[in-house]
Amino acid sequence: MNIEVNRINSGIEKNPAEYVKSINEAYLWQMKRIAENIAQTKDSKPIILLSGPSGSGKTTTALMLSKMLGELGCPTHTLSMDNYFKSLTDKERKLSVLGKLDLESPDRIDKDLLNTQIEAIGKSYEVDIPKYNFADSKRNGIKLTLRRQPDELVIFEGIHALNPEVITVPDSRISKIYVSVRTRIVYNDIILHPSKVRLMRRMIRDRNFRKRSLRETMNMFHSVESGENKYIIPYKHRSDYDIDTFMAYEMNVYRNSLLNELKSMYDIPELIDVTEVLENLDPLDKKNITSDSLICEFIGNGIFKY
Repeated sequence: MNIEVNRINSGIEKNPAEYVKSINEAYLWQMKRIAENIAQTKDSKPIILLSGPSGSGKTTTALMLSKMLGELGCPTHTLSMDNYFKSLTDKERKLSVLGKLDLESPDRIDKDLLNTQIEAIGKSYEVDIPKYNFADSKRNGIKLTLRRQPDELVIFEGIHALNPEVITVPDSRISKIYVSVRTRIVYNDIILHPSKVRLMRRMIRDRNFRKRSLRETMNMFHSVESGENKYIIPYKHRSDYDIDTFMAYEMNVYRNSLLNELKSMYDIPELIDVTEVLENLDPLDKKNITSDSLICEFIGNGIFKY
């Protein structure tokens, strides 16, 4: 899907609050349809796998889906597959510091434990969900003890959730969701790829919550893209449901926060199209964004706490 910059600006100029509301409602509508379908298969498919690249809005989508399923009479637990990472050895930690260890490889996942626990959860056996500590790159302790009750569902969210080499549970017992920005933004001869929207999201998030500069986030761009192309995108065709998380007003919100600094990064060719598109979008004040908007995952002040 493509959307013209002029069309976005027209919507905001006419009535910013109504435009934001209409975009949010369209996103929630596609989520509601998926939740209703999943609720109908809750007995045969109690496990939901949710995957998507960095900056796709996986966390908010998973939490919104959980809330909607609960309203449909299906209480839902959401678990991060990050907790199934293997602890790094001292040698691996040294390689990681040097940037010589692929931290996004599916080999980092303890596949045997993950699949054993997915099977057990599906059968309503009690399991101790592990806890991974990113500070010391070790899995230690128990995050929570879980026994799935009748009518309950469990979402496993992670970048490798659709990889059949990671998840070996039969497809007949799981629902699979792929989440990403799928819309392209058009301005004159520029067609801005969805990956650039996700890059802007990461820039905003990293500066707000991870104390990284825009240039530091940009320095990771090629590595992140490479990991996505190797480990995530090849498996998106396996999804039962696709969710486009693009919010047509979001770049207007990012504009004032990013534009000046992006202009100073003229030495990075990949940012030329991003900068030009932002320059030609009307700014939208953050105060127009309601707390249930997906982009609150990146700008803050959301209804969901992470």
